[in-house]
Amino acid sequence: MVVLVRLAELGSGRRQGTDHRIRGGLPDQCASGFGRRFYERNVDSRQIFVCGQFCLARQIENGSPADIFFSADLEWMDYLQTRKLIQGDTRRDVLGNRLVLIAPADSKIKLKIAPLFPLAAALGRGRLATGDPDSVPVGRYARQALTTLGVWNDVADRVVRTENVRSALAFVDRGETPLGIVYATDASIDKQVRVVDVFPANSHLPIVYPIALTSKAKTDAARLVAYLRSPAGDVAFKAYGFTPLH
Repeated sequence: MVVLVRLAELGSGRRQGTDHRIRGGLPDQCASGFGRRFYERNVDSRQIFVCGQFCLARQIENGSPADIFFSADLEWMDYLQTRKLIQGDTRRDVLGNRLVLIAPADSKIKLKIAPLFPLAAALGRGRLATGDPDSVPVGRYARQALTTLGVWNDVADRVVRTENVRSALAFVDRGETPLGIVYATDASIDKQVRVVDVFPANSHLPIVYPIALTSKAKTDAARLVAYLRSPAGDVAFKAYGFTPLH
């Protein structure tokens, strides 16, 4: 998600007289729910454009004006850092999340996630929705978890490979797939789905959201990053199910 905002006077609640515009890329799962409400409360005059991590990283690589990159995984942050497109000394891990198996709210499916659990049988003739494992962070985590648990090969050819986590959520929300794998924060804001079970934390790499200033960032951008990592930011993130990391 690319966000254009006018900075509030962070930490005081008063508005600045000058118009500082900060452009930043943020995880696509912040596009509604937490992200939109957070910006409504803490900054004004924002414009929000949504796309996944691959899209964000490529936009920055291709010269799109951005001051902040807030990634849903470490790999895309590493991608930009190796190309010297972020300021490495400003990089920080900000948030953690959990990976969950979801079903439509009225589904009768019951599963306990464990090694060799009967995921393929639970799908029946249906498919499993999650992000594309080759480019979308949630899909990579899903493939890691299912591989660790010994069931990836059973369902690999039945995965609906979506362009972002919200698309995977929508497939389950609409009942188009009987199961999906998304982040806990996404599942929590959609009343049309329910969490079947939570994946063991040791079944996949930690879900970490790093943030950094881009190589072309304006000075004021650092103040927004500081706010996101402040106690006030922690409270907002916690309210939507994220785990602040410091």
